[in-house]
Amino acid sequence: MTQTLQPLLHDSAVLLAAPSQAWSANNGDMFGRGIQGFYHSDVRVLSEIDLIVGGEPTEHIATTSDGPRTSTFTSLARHIDDHTADPRVRIDRQRSIAPGSLTETLILANALSEPLTTTISVSVRADFNDMQTVKAGLRDNNEGIATRASGDSVNFATPSLTAVLYAPGATVVATDSAASVSWEMTVPAGESHSVRWSVDVRDDAAVVHGAAKTTAWSGVEIDSGDSRLSSWVHAALKDLESLRMVTLDHPDEVFLAAGAPWFFTLFGRDSIWAARMLLPFGTETAASTLRVLAALQGTREDNQTAEQPGKIMHELRAKTLIIPGENVSLPPLYYGTVDATALWVNLLHDAWKWGMPDAEVEQLLPHLEAALGWLRDFGDSDGDGLIEYADTTGHGLANQGWKDSGDSIQWRDGSLAEGPIALCEVQAYAYEAAMGGAALLEHFGRPGEGWRSWAADLKDRFNESFWIGSPDGAYPAVALDANKQKVDTVTSNIGHLLGTGILDAAQSKLVAQRLSSPEMNSGFGLRTMSTDSAGYWPLSYHGGSVWAHDTAIAISGLISEGFREEAAALIEGLLNAAEGFDYRMPELHSGDSSATASSPIPYPASCQPQAWSAAASVGVLSALLGLRADAQAGNLQVEPLNTVAPISVQGLSFAGQPLTVTVAADGSVTRS
Repeated sequence: MTQTLQPLLHDSAVLLAAPSQAWSANNGDMFGRGIQGFYHSDVRVLSEIDLIVGGEPTEHIATTSDGPRTSTFTSLARHIDDHTADPRVRIDRQRSIAPGSLTETLILANALSEPLTTTISVSVRADFNDMQTVKAGLRDNNEGIATRASGDSVNFATPSLTAVLYAPGATVVATDSAASVSWEMTVPAGESHSVRWSVDVRDDAAVVHGAAKTTAWSGVEIDSGDSRLSSWVHAALKDLESLRMVTLDHPDEVFLAAGAPWFFTLFGRDSIWAARMLLPFGTETAASTLRVLAALQGTREDNQTAEQPGKIMHELRAKTLIIPGENVSLPPLYYGTVDATALWVNLLHDAWKWGMPDAEVEQLLPHLEAALGWLRDFGDSDGDGLIEYADTTGHGLANQGWKDSGDSIQWRDGSLAEGPIALCEVQAYAYEAAMGGAALLEHFGRPGEGWRSWAADLKDRFNESFWIGSPDGAYPAVALDANKQKVDTVTSNIGHLLGTGILDAAQSKLVAQRLSSPEMNSGFGLRTMSTDSAGYWPLSYHGGSVWAHDTAIAISGLISEGFREEAAALIEGLLNAAEGFDYRMPELHSGDSSATASSPIPYPASCQPQAWSAAASVGVLSALLGLRADAQAGNLQVEPLNTVAPISVQGLSFAGQPLTVTVAADGSVTRS
């Protein structure tokens, strides 16, 4: 293998329909460079797709798209055209993707005054490298791919994966791991001719599949004076539709894959947050996500997988995930996450509040009790009353909160904190889980007071341990290190504390002030790390960049604590960023200030789309409307921000009933 660099993604065209995805240059070409290729189930099936017309490449002039599954790449073939100024030979390369298949329809239009005889050829190369090899910038040889041509088809196969290329009417030539198909044609003057080829894939080792299409969000319509909001939400819902997956063992339980290309599978934390933000559009995704994760909930102690009784998993793969050069090797079902268990409880509670039927909630109560038990019995590994994590395998994730890169938890001077690590937001998630879990248990006639007492003790311990004095106002440490010292970097993690109940009013105000500072608010969203930290860098994955979901969580917390102006400022930043990315919000973007950058700067290796970045659009919509659900009391509170009016939102769902909310220019609210 020859080592290169991790592929950049920001300037690529992507089509996706879980668990398949196609990445190309903006002109549609795939030459095996970087991320380019057609993938299925974390395997790059084809690394090269090369279009030749009349013996030469065409000249790209435009790319158009109708959602995440289809694109048209338009080009010219001037080498077979006449010599006038107007181009008269045009090729439209219509590419579409579906779970397990890629199809191209090639349309040659001849506006010349005479017939045009030419040849269209497509060459492909099978690759069958796994996604982690591609991500690491490495490339194995593709020996072992059996290649066989038969009529107008070509079969590429390994023991577990088979790809069949079909090219009706074409002349087919196949060699080792490669094939070319060509059509000779005569196109009459003023007419067009089309040919089609496709590739279908079967993966016998897959553990996840694409979910059936849904119409659940088809009724969502947003009529707003600010077109950025409606454009973002509508684009996001299309992306989320293409991220819907099921596991092989539970084919009826839909979840949202974390993101493309690297995380195209079930991730506990990511799938939970995305489902939680989508609750205003119905509880169905939340309910199925809860059930599929409950089915995988830990039942025993296994040091190699980090499984423990009651623990919610981190990620699911078809085979061991090896990250080259990083001494990371994760088993196919890996539990190395400190926050997913509490977040699962919080999703269950919130889904119940939005109207998830009692019968469905009650079925999950044993899993709720097991999850709460994990917080108490395993999450607090040293008995200090706080939840902490440490990788005990030597080859797992060193950091196990949502900021899971190796340098994400660092001191203000830039040095790295040593674990076990107790993250500030994890204590807040756990507090919220214990309180929400208690409410659920008591509603169903089970004892919950013990969990309220546990939560109160955790809150006291948090207040004793995390707060750092400062001339600019006290703030919570991002974490406690192995020696229970307060890691003093100011980070976006503190935004996750708001709205959980772990802070009092005065503490919430201090946090809100920090989040609103120019050191944290980039103008395009909330930075992950303050600019006054030595480790800050705007293009650091977790040390200065902006993540849409992270900002949306802080916005929701600010709204719940009454800091509406501070929330509105962050919302404006995200809307500006969404517009700058043509409403496909990436996984993250640079922390550069809007005062110096007229548009958001990409983080070049950022996934797109990413489930929680797309779902953040609904989180922002919910915050703008001031939605707070309490299905048990039959009440949906709507307290819109002044900046939102006028707006009408169709397709909301509360307690299983469709709902339209309209906010007039004067701020008055009507529901229908």
